[in-house]
Amino acid sequence: MSLTLASRRDVFRQIAQRSYVTWPAYDSTPLYDRTSLAGLESDVRIVAETWFDHESHDSVKESVCALPLAYFRFNAHDRYEGSTRYQMDTLFRVFVLKELHGWEHETALVDHLRNRPELCERIGFETIPDQSTLWRSWNERFTTDLQETVETAARTILIKAQNAGVEVPREPTRKLRYHGEESSESELDDQTTLEQAEKITDHVNRIVFPAFSLNRGESCEIHENAYWDLQTYLGLRERLAANEGARSFTYESTRNRTPLGHAHREQIRDLSVSEIREMYRQAVNRLLSEVAETEQFFRAGIVAIDITEADPFTGDRTGHEDEIIGTKEKTDEYAHQWATVQLVGNAVPIVLDARPVRKGESRLEIVEDLLDSAEEMVHVDNVLMDREFDSQHVLEMLSQRGLSYVVPKRMQTSEKAQAKRLLQQDRDRYETDRGLHLGRNKWHETTLIYRRKEDSEHDDHRQYSVFMTNCGSGHLTEYGYRWEIESGYRSIKRFMAATTSKNFGLRFFYFAFACLLYSIWRAVDLLVQVALTGEYEHSPMVTADNTLTLLKKETGIG
Repeated sequence: MSLTLASRRDVFRQIAQRSYVTWPAYDSTPLYDRTSLAGLESDVRIVAETWFDHESHDSVKESVCALPLAYFRFNAHDRYEGSTRYQMDTLFRVFVLKELHGWEHETALVDHLRNRPELCERIGFETIPDQSTLWRSWNERFTTDLQETVETAARTILIKAQNAGVEVPREPTRKLRYHGEESSESELDDQTTLEQAEKITDHVNRIVFPAFSLNRGESCEIHENAYWDLQTYLGLRERLAANEGARSFTYESTRNRTPLGHAHREQIRDLSVSEIREMYRQAVNRLLSEVAETEQFFRAGIVAIDITEADPFTGDRTGHEDEIIGTKEKTDEYAHQWATVQLVGNAVPIVLDARPVRKGESRLEIVEDLLDSAEEMVHVDNVLMDREFDSQHVLEMLSQRGLSYVVPKRMQTSEKAQAKRLLQQDRDRYETDRGLHLGRNKWHETTLIYRRKEDSEHDDHRQYSVFMTNCGSGHLTEYGYRWEIESGYRSIKRFMAATTSKNFGLRFFYFAFACLLYSIWRAVDLLVQVALTGEYEHSPMVTADNTLTLLKKETGIG
């Protein structure tokens, strides 16, 4: 099957309906305009991700013809002045085609075009340029940055097509290159790692941060980037609040104008929780699209859902009782609580979504909301959760979605009695099926697995843990992956700015932005490992401190 007007319309309708994607990029953030090459690369990636999923789209050449380029202003990257015979958007398409095939010389491209007059017409050529014209256009007319965008666009199309099972003219490289990177071999040492990490951090930041924007008017004196730079700066040191951080940032930044602490907080307070979540999901989608182009990233598998809490709130919470709620341990303290869904297992541990927890919300509502986000971004097979999510209604919902789960169960009277029997029999493991009552004579069928803890400090039934699963005991070992979310929370809180404010939106933004910095760190680490070794190990090569140092440079204070 081939491209039709209807199939093209289907693709762009689907893109428009994706809630976490704003396309074209220049229309989604003031950080991009119609001349931004990073925005163009983002747009090509978004279109290619959806394009090859359509049953009618089985040709990479047709995807090049269909690239929507009318909005982009190539003149900023055109080194020729005055009128020319061939338009830049047409040349862009033809050079993407050349890169798709991996041809080193223009002669092969010209021969290809001469034998395909219909392709020439669809690309936009009335007459086919000769080899010397194409050579001059590439080497003298296109800027170096535009050449790199052509290479990036072609590589993205090849990877997205190959991932969708579409035949490609050559094998795409899965090892990313970045602006200004020389393709030389080097010894693998700390300096090499940091140099590679610096290139990748710069590259990732150009992709991710444009997803964030403030509701500001026109002609503002302080650039919007300065607000994100300051927020990043606040995460560079533990317990750094906006006022103190803004004063230090003024002296250490190379920017002419930087926001004051109170102005920064006011801008953040204007953002609603829903706006913050929408921007976060767009940023993570961009991050996922970048790391998904490596063979070492697994965009499918296991996610963990959990709730963490801020430091105990010691002030007057009058008027904020629905937001500053009790702690997970049911003490007499109060705290803000946040829920997240994160990739675990073999995947790079990126936080896919975050949301606040309010008084009166059920665990079912929270899990459904986070899974809706996660399943729109990645393919989910298995869900890991803590025992606070052991509700039969949560488990039934997961089964109805076709998902596997492993969840520890709080031990009630019957479980304690069974554990005591197992202790008397000196058994380490036991399985039994159990029906959990859903109401109205409906039941959820699950399997209870009793497992004896090694080196337990207890000498009674507390030696045993009880897990519920719908996927068999073989998946119980996967629950060990859940520790990654606990360890992730410790790092996330390291990236958080300090505040005593009761403003719910401000508090949540600080947490969400810290989740983003954590996810950037783990994504950068994956990309550095792949670039330097061709493999990915869970133990980071780039540490959190490395990332903080590089982010410090990104804010202009390094």
